[in-house]
Amino acid sequence: MAGAGVPAAATATAATADGAEGTLLACPDCDLLQRLPPLPLHHAACCARCRAPLCRHKPDSLERTLALALAAAILLLIANVVPMLGLSVAGREAFTTVLGGVVAMWREGSQVVAMLVLFAAVIAPALEIGCLLLVVLAVRQPPAPHWVATLLHGYEFVREWSMIEIMLLGVLVALIKIAELATVIPGLALFVLGSLVFLLAAMAAAFDPRVAWQRIEWAAGGAAGGAEAMR
Repeated sequence: MAGAGVPAAATATAATADGAEGTLLACPDCDLLQRLPPLPLHHAACCARCRAPLCRHKPDSLERTLALALAAAILLLIANVVPMLGLSVAGREAFTTVLGGVVAMWREGSQVVAMLVLFAAVIAPALEIGCLLLVVLAVRQPPAPHWVATLLHGYEFVREWSMIEIMLLGVLVALIKIAELATVIPGLALFVLGSLVFLLAAMAAAFDPRVAWQRIEWAAGGAAGGAEAMR
């Protein structure tokens, strides 16, 4: 299982026979509890029963995640304080930010849409970055406090609601529709948000939650507690 296409049971049995301790992990698809040995570089583990992917070895996961999260936080701050779009009509120009667009939609009676845009494009990405920053900083010196487990669950929840790319698609559709009526001036925030989409994806790909679960205070005393929490 440690290598590509090698089942979990084989390597787990070998590790147990040698007396080495592995990590207990429950398969997210079939709930099979199995022991994972340390994975070599660029190797992945799959479930012994259903062959679902379990984890992949990610070298320097915490350091890379911390760097990407800090960069994402800076980009998110810039994206919300500089203009995103501008319109020029009859010699007059007007610019707006992401939050300015939310306020404009609220005033025009689209409160539901305004709240969805605010949560999916501002609040959820901020919570996603903030949760991951706190997790990485807390687990760098194990054992990490038990509240890190709550942040890990919260990170998985807000990550599903972070939809900056959906907002950008809506903006592009709107720009195409009004291109014949006014001159559209792309703002700096538009390009920053586009970069932030790729940066958030890289941040999620670099983060290895298995490392964080293993360093939580209540998981440090036994692998069984950590395996139950990782389900």
